[in-house]
Amino acid sequence: MIRKTLILTLLLALAITGCAPASTPTEAPAPVATEISATEAPATEAPAATDGLTFTDDMGREITLAGTPERIVSLAPSTTEILFAVGAGDQVVGRDEFSDYPEEAKALPSIGGSFGEYNVEAIVALNPDLVIAAEINTPELVKQLEDLGVTVYYLSNPLTLEEMYGKLETVAELTGHDVSELVSSLQARVAAVDEKIAPISARPNVFYEIDASDPSKPYTYGPGTFGDLLITRAGGTNIGNVTTDAYPQLSLEQIVVENPSIIILGDSMWGVTPESVLERAGWESIEAVKSEQIFPIDDNLISRPGPRLVDGLEALAKILHPGVFE
Repeated sequence: MIRKTLILTLLLALAITGCAPASTPTEAPAPVATEISATEAPATEAPAATDGLTFTDDMGREITLAGTPERIVSLAPSTTEILFAVGAGDQVVGRDEFSDYPEEAKALPSIGGSFGEYNVEAIVALNPDLVIAAEINTPELVKQLEDLGVTVYYLSNPLTLEEMYGKLETVAELTGHDVSELVSSLQARVAAVDEKIAPISARPNVFYEIDASDPSKPYTYGPGTFGDLLITRAGGTNIGNVTTDAYPQLSLEQIVVENPSIIILGDSMWGVTPESVLERAGWESIEAVKSEQIFPIDDNLISRPGPRLVDGLEALAKILHPGVFE
């Protein structure tokens, strides 16, 4: 029952948080020597003052901060990861139920979020001077918090990796931090992948499995999602694009016809293994099954629009084209 609840919540979240279809990567900056983890920014002595600054959030609302926020509540896993990545982890006092990364975030008080149900009273009780909402959160929730006197900044999803860097810079500015070094490192890592993938003409057909509670009709990433974006940029062809839905269920017949040469298991977190896929009735004729090219992956690297999308890109690229990353 717990797994079913979490899967339904995940699919609800994914349906809300899709991004635009991937486009041809723009020319990336030249790589730099420094590499910084996507989960942490360079240490700073203290946040820079943001006293009296007015910002315009992604709903077009003007947000004025009386001072550098010291008590921040995050309403989504992606915003939690971004806050910690930009160096504002010590300023976060509350997080949604599914914020589980980095490890320190799990020790923070949860304010709910399962099936979109947030404990507004718990949020207010934390006395936040800033709440950061994401695209998974409804405008109604934002207004409800606003009506209670809570300052809320709404952060929409990036449509590309390049736009993601801008989201990092926005949150860094809101919280009084400098992420120029972190952004440069992420840009360099993406540029390194782009450089290796660019000469490759052979793009394997990829089936990315989100949930196979019904193995005859598993969920996958369709056009306009982060999964589609990253598979394409990593040098693959996403068979989920045979539909127009963002998160479709593909029938076994559709998967057999598309005949993916690689299967990625985003549902490995639920215990799905390559071995269990090999045993599925009707899957034996699929090329990826015959050649045992089935790989588990941490779906959080693919589905959360934050700095770890770069980790997801690297992981996918190494699976799809291992030879060029040796």
